[in-house]
Amino acid sequence: MDTVIIHIRQELESLADTQFQETSRRFFKESIVCYGIKTPVVTALAKKYWKEIKSREKQEIFSLCEELYRSGQLEESFIVSTWTYLLSGRYERKDIDIFRRWIDTYITNWASCDGFCNHALGDFIEIFPECIANLKQWTRSGNRWMRRAAAVSLIIPAKHGKFLHEALEIADLLLLDNEDMVQKGYGWLLKEASRHHQADVFEYVIRNRQVMPRTALRYAIELMPPELKNEAMKKELPGEK
Repeated sequence: MDTVIIHIRQELESLADTQFQETSRRFFKESIVCYGIKTPVVTALAKKYWKEIKSREKQEIFSLCEELYRSGQLEESFIVSTWTYLLSGRYERKDIDIFRRWIDTYITNWASCDGFCNHALGDFIEIFPECIANLKQWTRSGNRWMRRAAAVSLIIPAKHGKFLHEALEIADLLLLDNEDMVQKGYGWLLKEASRHHQADVFEYVIRNRQVMPRTALRYAIELMPPELKNEAMKKELPGEK
């Protein structure tokens, strides 16, 4: 095993907090394995070791990331998210296949999914927007984390006003998904899109609110003024059939 991985795990074990470990587990429906370390501490650790590995070949760094993912430890997945984001200047179009495999194979909770997809994959999509076609394919996956990834990978671009049309397309593809983590994912995407495109998102919600799960709808309208929220939450608008 690479000495960097050994040193990282030794340091993580030295920072482990059993009390925070128990607190962390309350945020997840599924069972998770974690050291019990706050995210800013893990991010600082990732950046510290990044200085040691950044000069390595990208594929070697990817191999280190995969070794960290194999542990199943939540904090080690956060290190992968940080390192992959720091690699953004070296992304290639073909990397989408590696990222897809990582999500499908190793990601088993919302925190690992969002940590990786919001920043690393979000940056990747801005560099290679044609890969939104891949995200659309992921909406058909039997893996709920792949489906959530399809939405949350556009969170940061949507927050900055980008990819409205594509965000609405992905929401359409996930509209009737019965998994709450997926509903929250595309609802969150619509919420971020509403920062710059409130009217478009409101119109989308009104058009679909009869079938949109309430979980997704509530997320989508979270930033809207009370009068729009009230309209969106109505079961039926005047004159609507």
